[in-house]
Amino acid sequence: MVFGMGVATLATSAPSAGLEVPEIHPNIVLIYADDLGYGDTGCYGATRVQTPAVDRIAAEGLRFTDGHAAAATCTPSRYALLTGEYAFRRRGTGVLSGAAGMIIEPGRPTLPSLLKRAGYVTGVVGKWHLGLGDGNVDWNSEIKPGPAEIGFDYSFLIPATGDRVPCVYVENARVVGLDPADPITVSYGKRVGGDPIGAEHPELLKMHPSHGHDRTIVNGISRIGYMSGGQAARWVDEDMADTLTRKAVQFVEQRADKPFFLYFAYHDIHVPRVPHPRFVGRTEMGPRGDAIAQLDWCTGQILSALDRLGLAENTLVLFTSDNGPVVDDGYRDDAVARLGDHRPAGPFRGGKYSRYEGGTRVPLIVRWPGRVQPGVSDALVCQVDFLASLARLAGQPLPAEAGPDSFDVLPALSGESPKGRDHLVEHAGGLALREANWKLLPSAGGARVLQTVNIETGAGDSSQLYDLGADPGERHNLASTQPDRVRAMTERLESLRAAGRTRPNL
Repeated sequence: MVFGMGVATLATSAPSAGLEVPEIHPNIVLIYADDLGYGDTGCYGATRVQTPAVDRIAAEGLRFTDGHAAAATCTPSRYALLTGEYAFRRRGTGVLSGAAGMIIEPGRPTLPSLLKRAGYVTGVVGKWHLGLGDGNVDWNSEIKPGPAEIGFDYSFLIPATGDRVPCVYVENARVVGLDPADPITVSYGKRVGGDPIGAEHPELLKMHPSHGHDRTIVNGISRIGYMSGGQAARWVDEDMADTLTRKAVQFVEQRADKPFFLYFAYHDIHVPRVPHPRFVGRTEMGPRGDAIAQLDWCTGQILSALDRLGLAENTLVLFTSDNGPVVDDGYRDDAVARLGDHRPAGPFRGGKYSRYEGGTRVPLIVRWPGRVQPGVSDALVCQVDFLASLARLAGQPLPAEAGPDSFDVLPALSGESPKGRDHLVEHAGGLALREANWKLLPSAGGARVLQTVNIETGAGDSSQLYDLGADPGERHNLASTQPDRVRAMTERLESLRAAGRTRPNL
């Protein structure tokens, strides 16, 4: 497959010293939704919400049916995406508080740093949730280390999640709009300041928690953690999508004359789901459905900017999500009651927090007009592979220590090959192993259903083995009839875990 005039043909082998380097690098826009499930968009089967922009990417690009986040929760997925390393290998990469220190150490090769080395201008806009500073952040001064220390030239961040304090934006290491006379204090232990909390003042809330989420109230919504000060800097949830999209479009506009990498990490459809008033009532599914419609609008704004600036033909767009779906994740927003026949995880079992396929199998679409032919691919691919694959596209060989679990699947992502990975470790607290269509869930303790979110975890007293080709919903456990396969896959999973890497040394 030839990627346009002046760009070398890509070989199907892994990167090597003889790799031909593209003469002209494409811009890269990675759009990363939050908690968007496999079945949450029209091109993946949704009918109760309209997603014309995402569907456009699919119609003009390659839609994957077996694309995966690297984990079933947000922080580990984002860690793996940027580092090319499975997060289960590193302690402290679980879901972080809003006061955690940065978990990607400065200086290590990352997706943005490798692209920056290739001449890209790099930017991140949106949800971060990888920690900032050294774990003892002073939110009233310059916050380091942060995105700049791992390769991003520009950053405009939500520090953690919308349901966690601090509820402020951080642009290039500084809180946006902070009044020095009203300094910010954040705590995830003892209470700070005199702000009311949801547990004591439910009458002040415009959205009530269903479980947890009952500490400091910001914008009429109680959050996880305590915060005082920074009144002028606090975000308004209803304006968040517009604010982030505007910053993302500005980044594209200001760098239209040179290759750029934009990592645009939406807040939607994570809780609290508080879409702008113009999207309220857009669907019959309440705030969760309306947030999907808002997410789609944001996507359309990026596509329109690329069209308007004449950049679409030379821009690789990747659209995907950080983990599978969750319906009730802590706020009473009628998401369960108004779900109807909508299936957020599509045909798959589980969702966010789960070892079943619904935990990590997510939308994944690649568009590059004239270079990636439109269609559908069944190749097994994972976001942990973006580092090796995009580094190759940019002509950057990986150092031996970089991306220990990142495979070069660029031929699959480009549609040149129908084959992707031969295996994948799926991570949701415990681990599971994919080998082609076979899926092994080793025995694991813990609750079989997370009652607060009503999601099956995949835990159990004995191993589970599924043939996803015949049983995508993982309903027929074949472990008792396939003991040799269970044994071999169990041994391989333990070997992969112990090895410290899965990418071969080249």
